[in-house]
Amino acid sequence: MKKVFKNATEALEGVLRDDMLIAAGGFGLCGVPQMLLDAIRDSGVKDLTFASNNAGTDGHGIGILLESRQVRKMMSSYVGENAEFMRQYLSGELELEFNPQGTLAERMRAGGAGIPGFFTKTGVGTVIAEGKFEKQFPTGTDGAMEDYIMEEGIFADLSIVKAWKADETGNLVFRKTARNFNAPAATCGKICIAEVEEIVPTGTLEPDSIHLPGIYVHRMIQGSAEKHIEQRTVRPREEA
Repeated sequence: MKKVFKNATEALEGVLRDDMLIAAGGFGLCGVPQMLLDAIRDSGVKDLTFASNNAGTDGHGIGILLESRQVRKMMSSYVGENAEFMRQYLSGELELEFNPQGTLAERMRAGGAGIPGFFTKTGVGTVIAEGKFEKQFPTGTDGAMEDYIMEEGIFADLSIVKAWKADETGNLVFRKTARNFNAPAATCGKICIAEVEEIVPTGTLEPDSIHLPGIYVHRMIQGSAEKHIEQRTVRPREEA
């Protein structure tokens, strides 16, 4: 199967449509598939739902799709650093399904494993639990019971992720913080497209260093978008 495509537009051809649920990797502005996001914006598809840890910042990451009004709903755990996100949410233009960070990661992982739902203590007794099925489970052999809420696995139409290295069969290696959400996001989509900084010949990668097996990856592009810093803090200039 041919997995390597010339560019993001070609890799997304025949995949995009309105009203899609897209799982996107990234942690802040680290490990963000920016070239794929740019191509999604340029395609003009609309009413998208994104499952992603955060929505980027103004002008970067998913933030560019918020600015172009192509996102209808966000399923996120961190919603700071983005003034446009805040404006659209507070004005009722954008739906938000708020998730604790670990819950969101597990919802993606569960979807990738074919698990439709799971129980967690996280969020019990808070607004996170509103409208969700609750059940008590024993906490040990003393008969004590604790409340849990059920969370649903995420089954996305498309996954877009950013990797550091890959071989031609799609085995991926993520770099440091970029591994946080890219791996679970990659597994939960019907189609996974990876943006990779370096693609090496098959057999080059050390098997124990592979973070995501190529069986999950359907298409890839090679390229590296400009890296950005969320908050640049510098010391005041000292006068001579």
